[in-house]
Amino acid sequence: MKVAITGSSGLIGTALTASLRADGHEVVRLVRRTPRGADELRWDPRAADAGDPPLGGIDACVHLAGAGVGDHRWTRRYKAEIRASRVLPTRALSAALAAARPRPKVLLAASAIGWYGDVGGREVTEDAPAGTGFLSKVVHDWETAADPAREAGIRVAHLRSGLILGSGGGVLARLALPARFGLLPRFGRGRQVMSWIALTDEIRAIRFLLEADRQSGPFNLTAPNAVTDDELTAALHHALRKPDFGWLRVPEPVLKLALGEMSSELLTSARVLPKKLLAAGFTFEYPTVGAALAAELKR
Repeated sequence: MKVAITGSSGLIGTALTASLRADGHEVVRLVRRTPRGADELRWDPRAADAGDPPLGGIDACVHLAGAGVGDHRWTRRYKAEIRASRVLPTRALSAALAAARPRPKVLLAASAIGWYGDVGGREVTEDAPAGTGFLSKVVHDWETAADPAREAGIRVAHLRSGLILGSGGGVLARLALPARFGLLPRFGRGRQVMSWIALTDEIRAIRFLLEADRQSGPFNLTAPNAVTDDELTAALHHALRKPDFGWLRVPEPVLKLALGEMSSELLTSARVLPKKLLAAGFTFEYPTVGAALAAELKR
């Protein structure tokens, strides 16, 4: 299989590229800089034609590019960047794929469980409506931007990923630093439900959906056993063999003062279930957070 990947230098993209190549698949990395090898193609994700990369002959495309939600404080300018870095490249890439001859068979487009917003910790599946907050609106527009590919007959699946626990970076790297000293606090009351997935299962799910010919639409890439912030903190301290001080926490008003609107990422509560993924026959290697942390921290 010949697979084009955007965002291939990120946490998911790096692991996915290595996994595909290890099994003999050909990976073409779409990059914004000058290509450094035959396995790279330059594209401009903000151009109306996606920089016109020659995508004919590609069997599938995995679109992972986008500005990090937790990389900066959510100023008005950065919120515009979060939205633009998702919607514009997805629309441009979808149009380029639709125009390719021959067309690829599938587009897997990154998305997020931010679609659901804060639902007070109740269970939600892929058929739940979008929330009303900033990220919910971004995710809605992000998924809609893939319509040109869908309308051209390309199978499109949206990867609504939860918190990805992988030792190579992302949220686990941020949490593990204070946890290694036994100093990772709870956020707010610690009761908010956090839906997560091990990086290993994220890659396995993406590869599963690449080959699942009839599977399209949104898929929650989350483990079936969500945890509270309190449980995640305790599990991480346990995995690192550090003491867990349950009284150590950052009050919600302090979080909001320090992080502004971005604090919602730490306080939003939703139990997101992978209903469609399980129904399609996917099985999780790490369905519980303790096992996931133990495995990922060893990598």
